[in-house]
Amino acid sequence: MTSVETTPSADHRRALVVGASGITGSALVAQLTREGWDVAALSRRAGTRDGVRGVAADLRDADALRAALADERPTHVFFTAWQRQATEAENIAVNGGMVRDLLAALDHAPLEHVALVTGLKHYLGPFEAYAAGAMPDTPFHEEEPRLDTPNFYYAQEDELFAAAERQGFTWSVHRSHTVIGHAVGNAMNMGLTLAVQATIAKELDLDFVFPGSEAQWNGLTDMTDAGVLAEQMVWASTDPAGADEAFNIVNGDVFRWRWMWPRLAEHLGVDPARVVGYEDAPRPLEQQMAPYESSWAGIAERHGLVEPDISRLASWWHTDADLGRAMEVVTDMGKSREAGFTAYRRTERAFADLFARYRAERLIP
Repeated sequence: MTSVETTPSADHRRALVVGASGITGSALVAQLTREGWDVAALSRRAGTRDGVRGVAADLRDADALRAALADERPTHVFFTAWQRQATEAENIAVNGGMVRDLLAALDHAPLEHVALVTGLKHYLGPFEAYAAGAMPDTPFHEEEPRLDTPNFYYAQEDELFAAAERQGFTWSVHRSHTVIGHAVGNAMNMGLTLAVQATIAKELDLDFVFPGSEAQWNGLTDMTDAGVLAEQMVWASTDPAGADEAFNIVNGDVFRWRWMWPRLAEHLGVDPARVVGYEDAPRPLEQQMAPYESSWAGIAERHGLVEPDISRLASWWHTDADLGRAMEVVTDMGKSREAGFTAYRRTERAFADLFARYRAERLIP
């Protein structure tokens, strides 16, 4: 009698989370383990913890990837990694190549579904032409055609589509707005960036100044909680309604930063008298905070914080890019809701819970 490998049952799906140490990857690992999945976490420096098996590999080294994944047989892949490069041409080559090489290295695995995280640069354009050319009207809808601009998100999608056709799995793409979630040493982390800004403002008796544009201060916007993003990715990976579809993913509420900014200040313990909104022009954090970055090591020492290196906590450039846009950015969730995904998170609560976690971990006072 020959043995036949059967499709894994719902209670024994095997996940490979790529970029497991990032904001989205961390939330996915937590979500999958809660649901009883067999989870492998791929990152450059991996370690096994809490029942999650670490896989160490460099996504830019195709041979090393194939060797590291030779014994892995995931049924589901959650790809959350990216590496910022100096130009969009390099972003395309590197980030598209990582998706291609990762999936090629799993050509032996019984893949059922691969979920890819991208974002609203799908509609707004890449960093080099960010919100600069012709864009669709807000709220953004998934069926909008691609912009006529090279974009590494498009390259990642194309590699995903090609591998799905070649290897016979279904796929989903998840277009998040700015993600609120827990990570340290991450290149795009607005929650921790604003917490560090507020801490420096309190310690040095500075104003807590909104860094962005008038359009962001007064216009509507939304955000994405990492836990909601993880929930949507797992849902799309296991529900037939999620197969071979792209979905926007935001929390479900909308707000104006002129409403949110003083509320975040209150959660961060900032004196209301030191809260300053938009006045005349943007005041980017890269310029605002440059004179005060050297104070962080002393602040960390005074308060017994665990990370004295501010560069591992604050990503000024990314928060400046998000809050500096000269247009409102609102995302439609109708396609996802209609397909059956109904998770919701209030954005202020997502920020408040994140700040509480960072305090508990002694990353901020």
